[in-house]
Amino acid sequence: MIEEAEKFADQDKVAKERIDAKNAFESYIYSMRNTIEDPEKLANKISDDDKSSIKDAIAEAQTWLDANLNGSKEEFEENQKKLER
Repeated sequence: MIEEAEKFADQDKVAKERIDAKNAFESYIYSMRNTIEDPEKLANKISDDDKSSIKDAIAEAQTWLDANLNGSKEEFEENQKKLER
C-alpha cells in the first residue's frame, strides 16, 4: 500500500511539473501580448516591424499551445524559451 502511494506521489509530482510549465508558458504569452499593446509599456517604444514580428511569434506560440495542451514539461519549456528569443 505504501509503495502504491509512493508511485502515485511520483506521478502527481510529474503531472504538477507539467501543469506548472504549461501555465508558465500560457502566462508568458498573455503577458507579452499585453506588454506590446500597452502604450505605457512597449506599444509606443518599439517599431511597427518589431511589434509585428513579436505578434507573429506570439500567435505561433499560442497555436502550438492550443494544439499541444497535453505536451510534456520539456516541450512547454522549450517553446517558451523559443518565444523569449
